[in-house]
Amino acid sequence: MAPYEPSSSTRAVRMDVESVLHMNGGLGETGYALNSSLQKKTLEVMKHIIVDSAVKTCVAKATRERFTIVDLGCSSGTNSLLLVGEIIRAIHERAQQWATPAPEFMVFLNDLPTNDFNSIFLTLPDFTNKLKLSVELQGGCAPSVCLSGLPGSFYGRLFPTNTLDFVCSFYSMHWLSQVPEGLVDGSGMSINKGKTYICSTSPPAVLSAYFNQFRKDFSVFLKSRSAELQFGGRIGIAMLGRESEDHSDRSTAILWDVLDQSFAILASQEMIDEEKVNEYDVPFYAPSRKEIESEVLRDGSFTIESMENYELKTSTGDPKEDARITSMAIRAIQESMISHHFGEEILDSLFQIYNGLLGEVMVKEEITSSHLLVVLKKSS
Repeated sequence: MAPYEPSSSTRAVRMDVESVLHMNGGLGETGYALNSSLQKKTLEVMKHIIVDSAVKTCVAKATRERFTIVDLGCSSGTNSLLLVGEIIRAIHERAQQWATPAPEFMVFLNDLPTNDFNSIFLTLPDFTNKLKLSVELQGGCAPSVCLSGLPGSFYGRLFPTNTLDFVCSFYSMHWLSQVPEGLVDGSGMSINKGKTYICSTSPPAVLSAYFNQFRKDFSVFLKSRSAELQFGGRIGIAMLGRESEDHSDRSTAILWDVLDQSFAILASQEMIDEEKVNEYDVPFYAPSRKEIESEVLRDGSFTIESMENYELKTSTGDPKEDARITSMAIRAIQESMISHHFGEEILDSLFQIYNGLLGEVMVKEEITSSHLLVVLKKSS
């Protein structure tokens, strides 16, 4: 690859997250569909709590002719319909146990407009057939399911007032609506040089910028869902989070640190410009339990029914294979933003370096990821 030729332009324009961020679509080697096994593993551990909260919501309804579900940040690939399918099966099974008619299900799959919705729609016949078969094997009638895609940001209103029964969001709400403001000084230079996210050397202003953006986004999210949910409706959220109040908690920071090192190596090889690296900040924030609790209390529309921290291991026992799986997953998630900022020509080299560095880390230590699972109930 030819050395990077820096332009004479000033600092890059802030990323428009809504038009850029998406998981890699399609069924190719670097697609999210083939590189989301880590997310599926996490979902398998947590899904029972979200499914149970959906069942409780349906049981408590005065009338159960229809049950409206929305999956916020559905992405694409094999995981997109997994949680929704589990919810429908569980509610249908409960209706059978009580010898009452199951509701009709209205399901909305939401993500940003650049999401690969077409790949989801192509899987619908298989999804409905498997759902029908699993219910019929239990002696029931096939459920009535109406499913639609809904592009748009969940940091804002998506539905009319009092129309939703249950909202779920899996592995999406750690993404912010925008790169935080306040990450540059008065001359437009980065105050977090060489870092894509919060790290142990980040100045306090960086922590404040990210936290303030999280508070703003989460407040808008809660207000929007409060308006859209019926009284007694619930939200089930699974997201990356922190065990402690330390923003540079290793389980959160390690994968970002390795990415920073990978960019630094490319810059040292003159494949990208160092200033271009300094300009790259990610719209991401992993909150702590305390931060979530504080924002829910401040909003006042919801009660916290449950909140759990999960520390999940990614190891298969083979550090080389673990590094490959993780680096491919990170590429499927990050590629849209990295290629937008640096150009797609650096991707193969970047993630080859990333894979190698990650392998070195995984030989020495087992990497864990920290997750938060939150269930909220609309109370006012």
